[in-house]
Amino acid sequence: MSVLTIKDVTKLFPGGTKAVDSFSLEVADGELVCLLGPSGSGKSTLLRMVGGFEQPTSGLITIDGQDITHMPPEKRPTGMVFQSHALWTHMDVFKNLAFGLKLRRLPADEIKRRVEAVLELVGLGGYGSRRVTQLSGGQQQRVALARSLVLEPKILLLDEPFASLDQHLRERLREEVRDIQQRVGITTLFVTHGQDEALSMADRIVVMRDGRTEQIDRPDVVYRDPQTPFVAGFIGTMNLIEGTVSNGTFTRASFSHPLAVADGPATLAIRPEALDLVAAEPGAAKVHRVTDYGTHGLLDLNLPDGTRVKAMVDHPGQFKNGQGVNLAPRAVAAYRDNKQIFRSEA
Repeated sequence: MSVLTIKDVTKLFPGGTKAVDSFSLEVADGELVCLLGPSGSGKSTLLRMVGGFEQPTSGLITIDGQDITHMPPEKRPTGMVFQSHALWTHMDVFKNLAFGLKLRRLPADEIKRRVEAVLELVGLGGYGSRRVTQLSGGQQQRVALARSLVLEPKILLLDEPFASLDQHLRERLREEVRDIQQRVGITTLFVTHGQDEALSMADRIVVMRDGRTEQIDRPDVVYRDPQTPFVAGFIGTMNLIEGTVSNGTFTRASFSHPLAVADGPATLAIRPEALDLVAAEPGAAKVHRVTDYGTHGLLDLNLPDGTRVKAMVDHPGQFKNGQGVNLAPRAVAAYRDNKQIFRSEA
């Protein structure tokens, strides 16, 4: 059993910059939790504090109840995979993986067994004698992962490990890493600013902003039920329309929608895939652009005041630039004072 607990952790940098602010999280045994947020949200700083590469200003970090808050990195039961791979280019693959085991003074036959086993695990069986410079970017990232796993850490830390790879390789590797993580059953904390990686890999997502938690939940819940306007706008594509509610109706320019909340300002959130369009002249909106992706179309629409709205359609060829349409949302959420005040499902 390997449980990571982060309790009320704060990190202040010189000058008073607060990178992480009273952050708390528990990662269960075998769980993969993703820290997701924009640059500067504190996610990498938090990961580095778990790994021992940064020291918290205050708070507590434990693994299986053991306080590791001020323990040096080499003493922690953690393994970290960096974005830059951080491999030793003057060593072959075997020596890269064996280095940490030699520092632990393990017998040579045990080192050989563990290195060969972990290379098989990451799909690089027989690559031990290869030079690091002879490997592709994806293979180097597998070696970086293997170098952490060969030490048999209780907690695996991944700091945007796919950021430097091209899209197709990134997609393939994240599937492979998720498969490996589940086979090994290792508790994992993963940092990314890519929402696709978070949605496809994580058991739970922690959406961070300005060093604090905006929402913690399963990927499907974070996508379908964002609790704040920031989460709604950061996860996936979302139409966030500022308007006013009066007598049970939300209004922005020529667009209106029934909304059973108290009168006052509100932000209406509508996913493009939950917005149906009905041809009408003059219509509540005009088609600005039609983009055909083959599997679906994405329409950019303009309200009369210039507000931009996006809608996903099955047959983009049925629409043309300048065409008038009325908007018919099948599911909406509404926010006020940074909190969700209404939600309907399709």
